[in-house]
Amino acid sequence: MAKKVYYSYNPETDNFERVYPSFRMRLGSWLRVWVKAVVIAVMMFLIVFYCFESPTEENLRKENAQLRTQYGILGRRLENSLKVMARIQERDDNFYRVMMQMDPMSNSERHAGLDNENRYRELQELSDAGLVTRLTQSMDLLERQLYAQSQSFDQLRTVLGTQKDKIAHIPSILPINVKDYTMSSGYGYRRDPIYGSSKFHEGLDFAASTGTDVFATADGNVSVARRAAGYGNCIDIDHGYNYMSRYAHLSEILVKEGDSVKRGQLIGKVGSTGKSTGPHLHYEVRFKDEAQNPVNYYFMDLSPEEYADMIQAADNAGHVMD
Repeated sequence: MAKKVYYSYNPETDNFERVYPSFRMRLGSWLRVWVKAVVIAVMMFLIVFYCFESPTEENLRKENAQLRTQYGILGRRLENSLKVMARIQERDDNFYRVMMQMDPMSNSERHAGLDNENRYRELQELSDAGLVTRLTQSMDLLERQLYAQSQSFDQLRTVLGTQKDKIAHIPSILPINVKDYTMSSGYGYRRDPIYGSSKFHEGLDFAASTGTDVFATADGNVSVARRAAGYGNCIDIDHGYNYMSRYAHLSEILVKEGDSVKRGQLIGKVGSTGKSTGPHLHYEVRFKDEAQNPVNYYFMDLSPEEYADMIQAADNAGHVMD
């Protein structure tokens, strides 16, 4: 590149004379050029940095979004598992231990070791610390409750050996094979299908085909085996120990009053007799003549997964058939 030559007009000589800039002038000129270059470079950097994402940043952003989604899914699964565990604990305290005449487990026994905040302090330094801490706490709670529940079942198993006769006389299986029914109505307040009023439904309605087998849910003696008002063909079994079970709207009764029956024995067939809108079995469990929620009385018949499905079906079912 050719070196620039500067001229200045001299009025005394009326000529343009060549000007030789001083070192200071040359330095100032160079500084101005460098300052302009730096300013332009900074502006370009800021524009690129704030207006455009690099491929790496875009990938990281997508990965973070996916991780948050996965955290959310895991969180919901943990919450659902904790709900099932809470129902198992409720059944453990209010049924199993009452039945075995054992004191319920205390909160300190179920939650021992979960009040130590130091174990979560290091998690606060991580990105998305709130999500990670919440999931970790939920996992710790679930693991602790599983351990406590296993301890409780071990204690119950020990006591069970001394109360075999009592256990044989407490309803503890489904009255219909699990593959033969759909849950029509759960326990609690429901709308009466005939009168339209709100009424407390004291049992479960198992919708099934007419003629489906119905089984005794525990050992006992048949106290009622006849047609009853509202219930149609009905069987009541007195199990002793203040327990009674009822099977209503049957198409056939296969036992007689006074008969002794065993758990799992065939006693009748599903029908639609009495106040009924379709073939189904209305099943009740009563303790000291007070209606109980039958979902608490399947502990010998259902796996944990099947029990969770039963709970959900009973809670969501709303089609009362009697």
